[in-house]
Amino acid sequence: MAESVPGRSAHPPIADYAFLSDCESNCLIAPSGAVEWMCLPRHDSPSVFGAILDRAAGSFRLGPYGVQVPAARRYLPGSLMLETTWKTPTGWLLVRDSLVMGPWHNISERSSTHRRTPTDYDAEHCLLRTVKCVSGTVDVSMVCEPMFEYGRWAASWQYEGPAYGEAVATRADLDGDVTLKLTTDLRLGLEGPTAQARTRMSHGDTAFVALSWSRLPAPRSWAEALEATGRTAEYWRQWINVGVFPDHRWSHHLARSALTLKGLTYAPTGALLAAATTSLPETPRGERNWDYRYSWIRDSTFALWGLYTIGLDREANDFFSFLTELCGGDQDIQIMYGIGGERELPERTLDHLSGYEGARPIRVGNAAYLQGQHDVWGAILDSLYLHATSRDQVTESLWPFLKRQVEAAAKHWREPDQGMWESRGEPQHFTSSKLMCWVAMSRGARLARLHDEPGFAEDWEAVADEIRNDICANGVDDRGVFVQRYGATTLDASLLLLPLLRFLPADDPRVRATVRAIADELTEDGLVLRYRVSETDDGMHGREGTFAICSFWLVSALVEIGELAEATALCEKLLSYASPLGLYAEEIDPVSGRHLGNFPQAFTHLALINAITHIIRAEEADGSKAFGAMSDPGFGSVNH
Repeated sequence: MAESVPGRSAHPPIADYAFLSDCESNCLIAPSGAVEWMCLPRHDSPSVFGAILDRAAGSFRLGPYGVQVPAARRYLPGSLMLETTWKTPTGWLLVRDSLVMGPWHNISERSSTHRRTPTDYDAEHCLLRTVKCVSGTVDVSMVCEPMFEYGRWAASWQYEGPAYGEAVATRADLDGDVTLKLTTDLRLGLEGPTAQARTRMSHGDTAFVALSWSRLPAPRSWAEALEATGRTAEYWRQWINVGVFPDHRWSHHLARSALTLKGLTYAPTGALLAAATTSLPETPRGERNWDYRYSWIRDSTFALWGLYTIGLDREANDFFSFLTELCGGDQDIQIMYGIGGERELPERTLDHLSGYEGARPIRVGNAAYLQGQHDVWGAILDSLYLHATSRDQVTESLWPFLKRQVEAAAKHWREPDQGMWESRGEPQHFTSSKLMCWVAMSRGARLARLHDEPGFAEDWEAVADEIRNDICANGVDDRGVFVQRYGATTLDASLLLLPLLRFLPADDPRVRATVRAIADELTEDGLVLRYRVSETDDGMHGREGTFAICSFWLVSALVEIGELAEATALCEKLLSYASPLGLYAEEIDPVSGRHLGNFPQAFTHLALINAITHIIRAEEADGSKAFGAMSDPGFGSVNH
C-alpha cells in the first residue's frame, strides 16, 4: 500500500468527515464526495472502503469531475442524511447521500438477526446517492473501487441485467462474504477493480447511484430513488420527534448528539459502539491507535442517563437488555464486548496499511477485553439503578445478577487494576477504580432496599463506607486534592466524576479543590487532559491531545461546585470545536483545534448531553444553586 508523503496530508482532517448510519452499518464521507470508510455488513466487519487508513484501500466518489472542494455541506434537518452542494465554473450540483431505511421486511430477507424487537423501519442495506443539476451544466463523475478485507482484495466486477446500469462486485478470489451491487441510471464502465461513470448534466437533470449488499431490491429508477430518500427522511423525522429537547440556544447540539448516538447503535442487539472507526490516531503519526467498534460496559451508565434525559427510552432499554444478556450466567463480567455479544476480541495489526497520515500500527480487535478494570461493577450497578428506579422496582430476574456484581466489587475493591483509561502499564490502585467500587456498593444497597432486602442493604452500605474511608485516607494528597492513584500526587480527569457520582457533597472542600486543581493544572488552553503522560506509566509512548469527554466533565463539575459562569464559558468554547457537521472525535488538539482519535466518538457526545443539561438546569434555577444540590445519585442526571 502507498506510504504517506511528508508535508501536506493526503487525508482530509478527521473532523471534515460526514457520518451516515442505518444502525447496522455506517460510512464516513470526505468533503471530496468520496466514501472513505465503510465496513460491511456490520459496523465492526472488515472494510470495503478503507481510504481513511490508506489511500489505496478503496473509496467510492460521486461529484463534479475534477472538483474536490464543495461549496457547502449539511445534514438534512433532523436526520443522518448528507447534502453536499458543489459549484463549478459552469454550474451547480446537489448530491444527497443516505443509508436507506425502509419498512420492516421478512427477516429471512435481511443479513442480520434481530434479538431486539424491530421498529416499523429497518435498514435496507443500501447506500443511496442522488444527484441533481440545479443550475447550468456540470460534468459528473462516479468512481467506485471497493477493496475487501481492509484493502487486501481488489474487486472483481461483472455486469448484471440487460443494460449498463447494474454491476456486481465480489472479491477477486471469489471467496468473499459480501457481494456489492451497483445500480444506477448512469452508464457504467467496468475497468479492472473499478466501476465508473461520467456524464454531463444540465439544469434539472437527475441521476442516482445505489450500492446495496443484500437481497432486498435497490432503487432502479429516479422515482424509486426519490421514494427511498423520502421514507429515510421520514424515519429520521419520526425518530427525532420522540426526543425531548429543551427550548435553548444549544438544543441543536443535543439533537445532533442524539442522532449521532442513534447512528452508533447496532439495532439487532441494542449495542452501542464507542466509535465508528479503528486506528485513527490520538497522537499524529503515533502508536496510540485503537479499535473502538465495540461496546464498553463503562459507557453504559453514560449512555443510559444521556438517552433517558432526552427522552429516548427505547434505545436506553434496548442497550440495557443487551448488557444484562451479556452479563448473565456464571461467566465473569468483561469490560467490553462485540456488538453481537462476542466475548473474544483478539487484537491484531494490519501491517499492509500505511495508516491515517502515517500513524501505525493499524489495530483490529482490542486486547483490553482481557483486562481487569474494577470500575465495571460500578458502571453496571449504576445502570441497574437508573433502569430500576425508572420503573420503581427490581425484577426477580435482575436480583441474582445484581447481587453477583455487588459481591464481586466487595471482593476485589482492595486489589490494583488497569484503571478506566485501560493502561497497558502495571496494575495500580487507581482512585477512580475504588470510587466505582463504592458506586457499586452504594447503588447496590439502594436497590436492595427497593427489593425489600434490608439485610443485604446494611451489609453493602457498610462496605461502601469502608471504601469511602479508604479513598479519603489514601487517595488524597497533602493539598486535600484527590489524586490518580494511591501514594502519588498525579492528577487524573476521572476524578471529575466525584461530584457527579455524589461520592461527597459538591461543597466538600476536597471535591472543590480537586475540580479546581484539574481546571488549573491538568488543562491546555482550558481543555482537559486525561493525565500527564510524563507522570503516568500507561505502557505507551508519545503525547496525547486533550480528551473532549473530560472537558465536558469539567463543565458539569464546575456547575456542581457553583461555578456556572465559568462552566458556561467553557461549554461555549467546547461547542465551538465541533466539526462543521456538529460531530466530535475522541480528542482535540488545543493548539490547532484539530480532532484526533476515533470518530465520531459516542462518549464525547454523551458527555456533551450531560454538560448542556447541567447548565440548562442551573440556568432554570437562576444560578441560585449548583446543579449538585440535587439529591439523586448517578452521572449527573436528575431524570431517574
